Amino acid sequence: MTCIPRILITGATGAVGPLVVNALHEEGYSIRTLSIDRPTVGLWPDDAEVLIGDVTNSDCVQAAMQGVDAVIHLAALLHIDNPPISLKEKYEKINVGGTANVVSKAVQAGVSRVVFFSTIAIYGQSSGRILTEDTIPNPDTFYSQTKYAAERIVLEAKGLDGRQIGTVLRFGAIYGARIKGNYQRLLQALVKGRFIPIGDCTNRRTLVYDKDVARAAVLALMHPLAAGKIFNVSDGNIHLLKDIISTMCKVVGRQSPRFALPVISTRFAVGIVEHFARLSGIKPPISRATIDKFTEDMAVDSSRIQKVLGFIPHYDLLAGWQDAVQEMKQSGIL
Repeated sequence: MTCIPRILITGATGAVGPLVVNALHEEGYSIRTLSIDRPTVGLWPDDAEVLIGDVTNSDCVQAAMQGVDAVIHLAALLHIDNPPISLKEKYEKINVGGTANVVSKAVQAGVSRVVFFSTIAIYGQSSGRILTEDTIPNPDTFYSQTKYAAERIVLEAKGLDGRQIGTVLRFGAIYGARIKGNYQRLLQALVKGRFIPIGDCTNRRTLVYDKDVARAAVLALMHPLAAGKIFNVSDGNIHLLKDIISTMCKVVGRQSPRFALPVISTRFAVGIVEHFARLSGIKPPISRATIDKFTEDMAVDSSRIQKVLGFIPHYDLLAGWQDAVQEMKQSGIL
């Protein structure tokens, strides 16, 4: 009788987690999840074993690791714009401490692979370059700094035979029906006709659709060449922001914005608004950090995962947004 591999997925109730759970289920794996929230009914298959707990809790993780063959570690405190300094300790506790806990218990349990979800944000500013896995990271936020520290923990992990067991997946900006954040807000603004671009939108972006994220995770889980390596994951292309906007407009049946605001003067004006908002104790409607995020250039090459693991993205920009918008309409988000 063939033993079905059991996979532990941490942070499975997050935006991407259910897609990973379902992708693994379709491949025939036995699934155990560990999350701080209980999944809603129908979120994933009924035969998945659900554990409620925190990755920073040593006893909880040790119990979840029993009988597990491999781990996909998603649990993390995610990026937010302008996090207060008070959040730094929480980022370190969850993203670094939680990962160290998961990895150490995985090693003790004899787990064969730990796949870690990381981010291309660890590279910092691209400064006009195309970034690769060999580019020296320069993380510049609490989130990216702690994710980079967690990467090192994963890559240093070794099994009982002395071989590396960790694989790091650095994802481009993930978008999809369940993904909240800048791209969902941009889409909703375009639908309502309330979006005015800032700058000429020729800055580059690297994206990946959430269903391809799940496929990459499954591939990295058992592929013999994935251990001990880092892979950038994207849709295989580098996009101009204006092309992303025009694609989104095409999908929702809207005209692309005809006008744009100048970057320097707009950022200056927003800085004034921020200043007076702080004096008044209110949250400004837009921040300079938001403008910086909108105008940032992030071009990342993801050919390594295609060459080494044979990963082929199923969704290009148009197909991804078509699928996402359809699901958003079905769920009432749009």
